[in-house]
Amino acid sequence: MVDCRLCAFADEADPALSGQIRALLDNGITQLEMRGVNGINVAKLTAAEARDARRELDAAGISVWSLGSPAGKTAITDPFDFEEEQFKRLLEIADITDAKCIRLFSFYNTDGSPSYRDEVLARLARFAELAKGSGVVLCHENEKGIYGDVASRCLEIHRALPEIRGVFDPANLVQCGEDTVQAWEMLEPYIYYGHIKDARCDGCVVPPGEGDGQIATYLKGFFKGERRVLTLEPHLAEFTGLSELESDEKTVIEQFRFADNRTAFDFATMSLKKILEAL
Repeated sequence: MVDCRLCAFADEADPALSGQIRALLDNGITQLEMRGVNGINVAKLTAAEARDARRELDAAGISVWSLGSPAGKTAITDPFDFEEEQFKRLLEIADITDAKCIRLFSFYNTDGSPSYRDEVLARLARFAELAKGSGVVLCHENEKGIYGDVASRCLEIHRALPEIRGVFDPANLVQCGEDTVQAWEMLEPYIYYGHIKDARCDGCVVPPGEGDGQIATYLKGFFKGERRVLTLEPHLAEFTGLSELESDEKTVIEQFRFADNRTAFDFATMSLKKILEAL
């Protein structure tokens, strides 16, 4: 098995932090990408709630790798004031939880139009300015429906703002009609860590390795460098907060496959470990 540090969006296993901790430890995972805590989005946590979560995680020996934040998941035409204030709170939460990264996005309702490029870059640059000196690495995810949903526009962002790194999501690329391996080769110099989620060309999310994300092939390139962290993001069952995370394009889930969220989470973890063992 390759040298890999597994992380996960454990809110997909259980909305309660106690259940997330059990799911992580039962699967041998000791890092969390914090997104939902006791049913509350990470961006809406109070400082006291973040400190309580940190104490609970520390006691279990689990560290926070990244905040799975919603930063940049608003329409490009919306006022930016809300995003600025939310991002300041996220930086506070990152400091409290000792998160190494903050995931962010490049805004909806652009249709990929060059006319929005400057505004997208200006807003992302403001995030980078606010994060300066914090020690937190900002990582842009190639979410479907945002400006940087395809590899070419992700490349635009990274070339213009090299201080913003990338988190690579194969399933999102498949859902945007992109070839995962070609996208990886284009974006590899800018990728900081990876998400593990798979999808078929028809858009349906499936367990890792069962879709068209070419996960095993892309991971061979991923581990050639110094990158080691992979965050499991199964999306194999409905979970608390999923509807708030998506735009008009909803995730298509084969819900009949799994009896509950924890079963889906465990199966996805097992699927990923099999891929890693074969590398």
